[in-house]
Amino acid sequence: MLVSDLRHFLDLPDDAPGPARRLADQLASIVRAATAGPLATEWVSALHCRRYPRHRPCPGRVVIVRGEAPTPVRWNCPSCGDEGLISGWADSPFDLRQRRLAAAGRAHAVVVSEDTAKALRDLTLADPDCERLIFQIRSVNSDLVLPATAEDLEDLLEATAAEANHESDRRRRNRLDAAYLELENVLLALPSQTREQPGHP
Repeated sequence: MLVSDLRHFLDLPDDAPGPARRLADQLASIVRAATAGPLATEWVSALHCRRYPRHRPCPGRVVIVRGEAPTPVRWNCPSCGDEGLISGWADSPFDLRQRRLAAAGRAHAVVVSEDTAKALRDLTLADPDCERLIFQIRSVNSDLVLPATAEDLEDLLEATAAEANHESDRRRRNRLDAAYLELENVLLALPSQTREQPGHP
């Protein structure tokens, strides 16, 4: 079992080894998902396991459960058995717990592709509300499901468009464009959808 304190992975120096950086990214993503998701409920996130058993990527997704702070976040991979505890997560930059009541609205179970889920997780300009939505994406019967209202989808579209506008790397911009189009098609397919669509360059 990997027992870690997230505070030890904050502000790593520029010359930190690659494995340390990758572990820091994985722990930060787990904390984002844990604090975006439900309290005291074990659920399967969209995050892939980081291990490479027999030099092949593990096909499992990370299962997460979070209690009240400062209880450590528990995570495991049911495929390879990798597991761990993360302490020191509360009030970190990756703590996405909701500080205020969310606006009421009908949440739809939106199925997104693997590529779109990854593109959304890589957004750097998203606000905490959008980040919380993104890291709530869960694995359900091999689908990646995002529980989102129409307004949530509009916010994600705006964040994705803003990121694409500032992206100079063509390949990453293409991935963002593809994610935008997928979310836009989902929004347009929702019943009785009359909201004005955010513009995309």
